[in-house]
Amino acid sequence: MDIKEKLSTLPLTPGVYIMKDRFGNIIYIGKARKLKNRVSQYFLNKNHTDKVKSMVSQVVDFDYILTNSELDALVLESNLIKKHQPFYNILLKDGKSYPYIKINTKEDFPKLEIVRKVKKDGAKYFGPYFGTSATEIVRAVNFAYPIRTCDKKIKANNKMSRGCLNYSLGLCSAPCMCKVTKEDYAELLPKVYDFLNGKDTAVYDIISKKMELAVNIENFELAIKLRDLKFMLLKLREKSVTALPNTANIDVFGFAKSDNFVVFSVLIIRQGKMMGAKNYSFDNVQIDDEQMLISFATQYYAQNIMLPEKIFLPFEVDLEDALFKALSNQLGKELEVLIPKKAVNKKLIDQANANANEYLTKNCELERNKKTKKLDVLNGIQQKLGLRNLPLRIEGYDISNISGTSSVCSMVVFINGAKASKHYRKFKIKEVVGPNDFESLKESIIRRLEKLNSDDISFSSVPDVILIDGGKGQINTCRDIIKSYNQNIDVISLAKKQEEIFVEESPLSIKLSKDDDELKLLQKVRDEAHRFAITFHRKLRKKKQIKSILDEIEGLGKTKRENLILKFKSVSRMKKATAEELMQVSGITPKLANEIMKKLEDI
Repeated sequence: MDIKEKLSTLPLTPGVYIMKDRFGNIIYIGKARKLKNRVSQYFLNKNHTDKVKSMVSQVVDFDYILTNSELDALVLESNLIKKHQPFYNILLKDGKSYPYIKINTKEDFPKLEIVRKVKKDGAKYFGPYFGTSATEIVRAVNFAYPIRTCDKKIKANNKMSRGCLNYSLGLCSAPCMCKVTKEDYAELLPKVYDFLNGKDTAVYDIISKKMELAVNIENFELAIKLRDLKFMLLKLREKSVTALPNTANIDVFGFAKSDNFVVFSVLIIRQGKMMGAKNYSFDNVQIDDEQMLISFATQYYAQNIMLPEKIFLPFEVDLEDALFKALSNQLGKELEVLIPKKAVNKKLIDQANANANEYLTKNCELERNKKTKKLDVLNGIQQKLGLRNLPLRIEGYDISNISGTSSVCSMVVFINGAKASKHYRKFKIKEVVGPNDFESLKESIIRRLEKLNSDDISFSSVPDVILIDGGKGQINTCRDIIKSYNQNIDVISLAKKQEEIFVEESPLSIKLSKDDDELKLLQKVRDEAHRFAITFHRKLRKKKQIKSILDEIEGLGKTKRENLILKFKSVSRMKKATAEELMQVSGITPKLANEIMKKLEDI
């Protein structure tokens, strides 16, 4: 069935469409409220931009999946894009995570905690903080209100023998010593919430008075710390946006493009204060601006659970799109989405667009040059080694053990010449007994290829090249396994001593100049696989060391041992722990804590 025939059979129902090229590769994934109308537009509409025409010219077939609603299509589209990473979709890379302040109100004595991920766990989150230190914000709270920051699991009427340094400094009310009741502690929290929500006058006044007191008693070191906190609070006030209420929570999207380069800039306004801007750049974008913005926003909010009450967009889009319905559902009320045309809201859009243009001008050419250089290196590897595939995805493997014990294999991944650490995986060797690197490698490659059709991003994509530390023997081991799985994957090895490269088709090694960028990239993959394997191996050995010591303690069962290992990670940390800290682990009585301390004294 050709494309025109297939278009005629499409239903007028929600779903996801999957575009494929002549090699069967998925090159674009999209969602639709009405599949027939949306997909037909690509092939029957003659008024597309040159970029969209370029993408459509690559399409020789398409598949589609029906869904119950456009919301379901939105979720499915997002999951499929993550899994297949199509060439023509906008792919939002995981950037730097900014800090938030978390307060878990389900605890008897909630603590202040700085985190980089927001979860749907019922806790209160404040932020993100960039341009302003979350650590300094927490310090300001501590100097004003004695809220704890420790990791202790504290419940009402569960008294410990001594408090920590913060209690001695007057920065904690010491609920661990029953110095404050649950009810009195709870009365402090609304004041903390007010401060974190932008009402900083009370905290500023408290810190000012404490600074004056510190000066009067000639505690100048403390006075300097308090003075610095005052300056920080004043700078935070300066971030306030004129003409916006101090309750305004808004994300402002800016946009700029040049040739195939696109930049989105997001201004983040929380409690009427400009917290900062984040820029995202994309190359080789082949879809129209509206699709681009919706696609970007979908992925952006998949990574950012904390939603604003308002979103400002730089140009007209379909406000009935499932994305905005999904965000409203997540927010728990109607999300206000605007395309501002005048006054302060328009000025915010102009500022966001200016940020995007500035980033486009100063950074995108540099990024373009980096990408071009990386692609040149990947082309060089393919040509110099005579590979079948362009090595866009390289997986490096290494085995680590000591005399066959705690044997592990690492898998590191480089995509387009750069580390893709979220794709890294490690394998505990289960079937092989003794120091047999060949069999250990064989077991690991088999386990990896068995998961090719899984939803795990580490395993769902087929590697173009597998790189192994070793020689021709390791290549032969992998090649036979790959053939049995009907996969077209190049296998190469890089031996450490002479930095010789072996490939499948030649019995002779290939030596590249030590100054070659191609060799440097392969060395980077090989060394990263070695580092990752060694790190995992050492971690396993430490765990076994702790376990063997704890096995000798009478009354310490499997669950208690595992809880101790989970808490302290190493013998040295456990040795430094007090009896009270050991007793924080579930099931550890005073008697067991003393037995553990005695046992560890002999090590």
